[in-house]
Amino acid sequence: MGYRTVGFWMVLVFAIAPAIASASSVEKIRNDKVLTVEVTLAPGESETIPADYPSIVVFMTPGNEEMTRADGTRQREDVKEGETVFQAAHSGSVMNAGAMPLRYARVEFHTAGKDVTWGRTGMPPNYTVLLENRYARAYDIKIAAHEFEQRHTHHARVVISLQGATLEHLLPNGQKQPSTLKTGEIVWRPGATHVGHNLGDTNLWVIAIEPK
Repeated sequence: MGYRTVGFWMVLVFAIAPAIASASSVEKIRNDKVLTVEVTLAPGESETIPADYPSIVVFMTPGNEEMTRADGTRQREDVKEGETVFQAAHSGSVMNAGAMPLRYARVEFHTAGKDVTWGRTGMPPNYTVLLENRYARAYDIKIAAHEFEQRHTHHARVVISLQGATLEHLLPNGQKQPSTLKTGEIVWRPGATHVGHNLGDTNLWVIAIEPK
C-alpha cells in the first residue's frame, strides 16, 4: 500500500472518529421485565429505535429531536429535562436535531404487561403520576433538602435520577437503609414500604418507572 493510500485512510479515520466517540448507548439494567439503556446523541446523530418492544423514554437533558418512522414520516419537537413519553413498538430512528448533546434513558418492556390500573395507590402527596398503561406506571418524585416523605409503598422499579441527593429510607421495622442517588444515576430498586428522608442540602428529583 503506497504512502498516499495510507495517508487517505488515516485522514478518513480521524474525520469520522469524533462522531463515533461522541455517541454512546450504555446498558444499565437487564432483568426479566425490562432492558434499560442510557443513550447520548451528539448534534445531528441518529439512533435506530428497537422495533420489537414498547418502551418509555425519559429525557435527561433538554433539546430538540426528530423522529423518523418506518413509513418515512418525520416529526420534530422540543423536549424538556424530565419529559417522559411512551413509545409503542415500531421501527424507525430518532435524531438529535439540536445544538447540544441529547441524553435520555430508554426502558424497554419485555413482558406483555398486565391489564390493571394502579393510579395513585401507595403514593404520598409529593408524587406526580406522569403516565400509566398496561406496561408500566411512571411518576415524578421530588423531595426537598432535609425533608421527610410520608410512608408509602413502591413496586419494583427503574429509578432515573435527574438531581441526586443524600437519602435514607426508614423501614417499618425501624431500620435505616442508605439510598443515596447521584445526578444522572439509573438504578433498579426492589418493591418496598418506607419513609424517604433527604439528608442532604440538595433537592431530589427522580423519575420512577414500575413495570407491570
